[in-house]
Amino acid sequence: MASLDIKLKKVNKVYHLNDMVSGVVVIDTKSELAHQGLSLTMEGSANLQLSAKSVGTLKAFYNSIKPIQILNCTLELAKSGKFNPGRTEIPFEFPLKPKGNKVLYETYHGVFVNIQYILRCEMRRPLLAKDLLKTCEFIVKYKDMTEKAESKALPFVINPDSLQNVKDRVGVPNFKISGKLDSTCCCISKPFTGELVVETTETPIKSIELQLVRVETCGCAEGYAKDATEIQNIQIGEGDVCRGLPIPIYMVFPRLFTCPTLETSSFKVEFEINLVIIFQDDRLITENFPLKLTRF
Repeated sequence: MASLDIKLKKVNKVYHLNDMVSGVVVIDTKSELAHQGLSLTMEGSANLQLSAKSVGTLKAFYNSIKPIQILNCTLELAKSGKFNPGRTEIPFEFPLKPKGNKVLYETYHGVFVNIQYILRCEMRRPLLAKDLLKTCEFIVKYKDMTEKAESKALPFVINPDSLQNVKDRVGVPNFKISGKLDSTCCCISKPFTGELVVETTETPIKSIELQLVRVETCGCAEGYAKDATEIQNIQIGEGDVCRGLPIPIYMVFPRLFTCPTLETSSFKVEFEINLVIIFQDDRLITENFPLKLTRF
């Protein structure tokens, strides 16, 4: 039984524009291995997808939604022949450069937008033998960004009158929550911080939660499909918290599931924070804060 593996020189697999992506392809075989060529392809693409609710309304757009190819290059590592029994290592290196005038976006794993960079090694085998295939993902990060995170502190007060997304205000309990977000323009490698204070509430509180949301927009001339989905949810207060006590807000942005805020002609990736207050009677109140994420 033969096996194929791709080992990158960098253990963390993080690369920047113009870096050399290098490593070795490892072939392990117990007996002589006949093949019809060994190739390695480096490819990067932005895959766009429509949510089920958008497919019907944007039929024409659905047909025109194709992956955006960012880079694609192939190396022939070995011509048709045989590998000897044991372990064979074949070195490789690719310069990390996008195709033509394309932009090298950061790696991002979303729901409707996926930006991924992979190495794909393929060994073609003779007629009755199964081809061998191995893929390996590597991570791309911006080396430099013109836009840097600027501290934009945002004080807030939440009470029944300030709520935007409540249709029926009759059953909303009387309450007042104040606080501040240290910045709504955040460096992705630093935590999101702030504090809130429950000043008054006539209905006891059950839980206070912080929800990180991705807003992905895919579009073209036919129209746009915009979808918001949750990335993570953390509880910052449990039970009927003390009145007048500052509660710290602290959230780390998860790797791969967040990226610097991105806007292109075909898609957008934006982020928001929801502050969710759940009362003992299970009534839920949400305050939304748009965020801008940068790499530096």
